[in-house]
Parts: sequence; C-alpha cells; structure tokens
Amino acid sequence: MAEEGPIIKPVHGVNYSIIGLCIGGVTFAVMVLLGTYYCYQRRRRLRAKRNGPDQPLAFHSHRRPTAVKSPAGAGSGTHYLKKSPSPTGVSKTPPGLLSPQTPSPTGIVGPLESGVSSHPHFEPRVENQAPKDTCIAENERQSPTKEEQETNEKNLQQSVAYLGQLVFKLRYKHDKNALIVSVVRCKDLPAKDPNTGSSDPYVKLQLLPDKQHKVKTRVLRKTRNPVYDEDFTFYGISFNQLPSITLHFVILSFDRYSRDDIIGEVFCALSNVDIAQIETQQMALSREIQPRSLKIRSQGRGELLVSLCWQPAANRLTVVVLKARNLPKMDVTGLADPYVKIYLLYNGQRIAKKKTHVKKRTLMPVFNESFVFDVPPNGQSLDGISLEFLLLDWDRVTKNEVIGRLELGGAKCTGSALSHWKEVCNSPRRQIADWHKLKE
Repeated sequence: MAEEGPIIKPVHGVNYSIIGLCIGGVTFAVMVLLGTYYCYQRRRRLRAKRNGPDQPLAFHSHRRPTAVKSPAGAGSGTHYLKKSPSPTGVSKTPPGLLSPQTPSPTGIVGPLESGVSSHPHFEPRVENQAPKDTCIAENERQSPTKEEQETNEKNLQQSVAYLGQLVFKLRYKHDKNALIVSVVRCKDLPAKDPNTGSSDPYVKLQLLPDKQHKVKTRVLRKTRNPVYDEDFTFYGISFNQLPSITLHFVILSFDRYSRDDIIGEVFCALSNVDIAQIETQQMALSREIQPRSLKIRSQGRGELLVSLCWQPAANRLTVVVLKARNLPKMDVTGLADPYVKIYLLYNGQRIAKKKTHVKKRTLMPVFNESFVFDVPPNGQSLDGISLEFLLLDWDRVTKNEVIGRLELGGAKCTGSALSHWKEVCNSPRRQIADWHKLKE
C-alpha cells in the first residue's frame, strides 16, 4: 500500500488584497520615475536659461542694416545719416575693458534721431583692447614716480593758447547726395589725467545750423595723439546746400567717474572750403582746436538779479533768484540753457546748497525762485556767513559749463556785491534786490 502524503486541498477563492498591493506598488514606482524625469527636465531647462547653452556661441556677423528713412517722408528734404559704428554707447565704461562693442561713455549716441543708420565698415582694433584684470594689474604695478608726477602737472598747467590740432577729410558724392566727413586724428592734445599724463579722447560731430544729427568717434585710451580713421556719411544733402553748412567738432576726454572733460572745439564753415575740389577727390584739412571758454571771454558773462532778506529772530536767510540778462551764447544755436546753484558758506566752508530749474534756450532767463537757508546762531549778525552763486549752462551729454560766479559776503566780496551785503546785514527783515555782474 502506497504511503500517504499531505493532503492538498484546492483553493476555491482569490486573495484580492495581495493583487491590489502589487498593482499599487507598480503604480507608485511608475509615478516616482515620472516625477524624477519631470524634475530633471525642468532643472535642465532652468539651468539652460540661466547659464545659456552648454556650447559657447561664436560671434555672429551682423547684417548690414538698411538706412532708416525720415518719418517726414522722402519728399520733405529731411537729412538722414549713415555712420561708422562707434564703440561709445550708454555705459560709462571705456572700450576695450568689457567687450569689442562697448557702449558710449557719455550717454545716448547717434544714430538716435529719425533718419540715422549705422554702417559697420571698419573693424575694431583688438590690439588696443586689454582685459579688465590686466589693466588693473598694470595700474597697481606702475605707480608714477615723483618726477613723472611733476611732469604730468606741468602738462596739465600748459597754456590754453594751444590745445592741439584736429585732422579730418571731406568728400561729396553727387550720385548719392552724400557728404562724407572722415575724422582722421588729433595731434598734441593736452593731458587731462594727472596720473597718466595723457587723456582718453574722443570727438563729437554735428552739422550746423540744423543740429539734428550728432555722431561721435570711439574712445582711445591713454593717448594725446589719437588716430580714429572713422567715416560719417550724411545723406540727403544737395550740392547747393554745402555753402550754408558748418561742421562743429567737439573734442572731449572720457572720465569714468564724472562728466567728461571738454578739451576744445573746431568750427569749419564749408563756405570757406573749395567745394569743387571735394567733388572729385577727398580733401584733407587741419584745424587748430580752440578753447570753449574763449567765446565767454569775448562776450562777457552777463548779470544776475538776486534779492536777500535776513531774519535774525529765526536765524534764516531768504534768497530769491529773480533773473539774469546779457548771458553769452553758449550753444551753437546762439542760446544757452542756464540755471543757478547757490551755496551757503560758514567760515569759508559750504554747509548748504540749492539750485534753480533749468531755463531752456534763452539768454534772458527769468527764474523767480525763492530759497530759505538756516543760518548757524551767531547773535544778531551774519558774521562768518557768505553766499556763492554759480550760473551754469546745462548740457545733456557733456559737463555743465560755468558761465559766471558771484560772491556776497566773505573776504572776496567787493564793489556792488559788498554794498548789497552790508545793506542786507544792516536792514534785517527787509527784502533787498540788486543786479550784479558775473565774474570768472
């Protein structure tokens, strides 16, 4: 008889709980994988947005832009300009420190107005551009010696009678109705930087009397003999218009930390140029750079009307800037954009400052602005107190020029200013006004 084994009973039911656990586990694993993949893709996209593509992009060659037509229409006769690209742009950083195409140190640069287009016809000079770290290291290593500093100071104190020369070329093309002005170079510029004994010069150019299109060259660092070789092409100018056009060049030195220094300017009236010669060939011209302050000396600095009131009980001095007259012509339009700065001085030290609004395009500005200064308590007198007035010409791009000065009170106060100040001190609580000539 065979040996009996274990009795095997058939299973009559299905354990659904085990099947559910298996399905749930598989589903959970799939969801974890999908979530991991989604997070990986999202992180990759964010990294690509933040850092750019993994492969460095090569410099792309820009397409030649087409000339922008004037919104006034082709038949209106409005000029438009085509210029070589200037590495000067919005930033105050000189070229060669950040990128081959560095923006301007002095703000907005043409082409800005309608009808201006850029034409990339020259390559930047790579050899003159050094990385930022290299420039800093050289400045740290090469500190000027005492002899070099003395030489630099002599250069800075040189006479304003000679500011160097500007060399430029002219050419007119009949087939395009275009005047081409080439800024070639500057020679023997004065040193504006006492540390290096040189300058960081660039040239601004505009056509008068329209004053619609302003262009500028790139900045060349640490040189007193910059070579630019940049062409600026002005379209829409007929040959008959040339005698009425004047070229206005302004030579400046770039300053990273403040407004750029004005070296001088050059005016070239095309009526004094042999126009027939620039039809057939390019004409080279050289002009001596003239100081900007020369026109102020020849015209006088004008007069300023101010009113003062001393209130000893409240220790307050009220100053009313009323108006000015006979101001010199500061702009090429024959006008100025004047405003007044007022300093309150105590024992020769400036302790408070106020300024008026800018009055645009006028030589007879009317301000009518009142200012109240709190005076340090000093009994019932104005001993040690004085006022300094600066009348300036506002400029959007370059440094604001001082037209004239006026001092009321203090050791330098003389003439009508001294009489006015004494009357104010001896007549408290009275508003006393007087005209004063502005001085250098």
